[in-house]
Amino acid sequence: MIRLFMEKHILKNRALIIKEGKYFHDFMWLLMKHRNTGAKWTIEEKKQLKSHFKHLSLYMPALIIFALPLGSLLLPILTEVLDRREKDRMK
Repeated sequence: MIRLFMEKHILKNRALIIKEGKYFHDFMWLLMKHRNTGAKWTIEEKKQLKSHFKHLSLYMPALIIFALPLGSLLLPILTEVLDRREKDRMK
């Protein structure tokens, strides 16, 4: 249920998240690190992502869930929805 809620809101605001994420140093690379390389996020990387999500939540309040404790458990949902490669492969 949470997954469907998050996917719906992320898809609706996908362009905004990507656009705003470009203003942060390496935000998209850091966000997609686990999906692209399979490597886990370090504690420092999770802190950096939480900081970015706090800022992004000003534009999209639903993103604050990723800045909360244990919010990093939901990061794979976000990376799956924001991954642009899947759409490009289908063309």
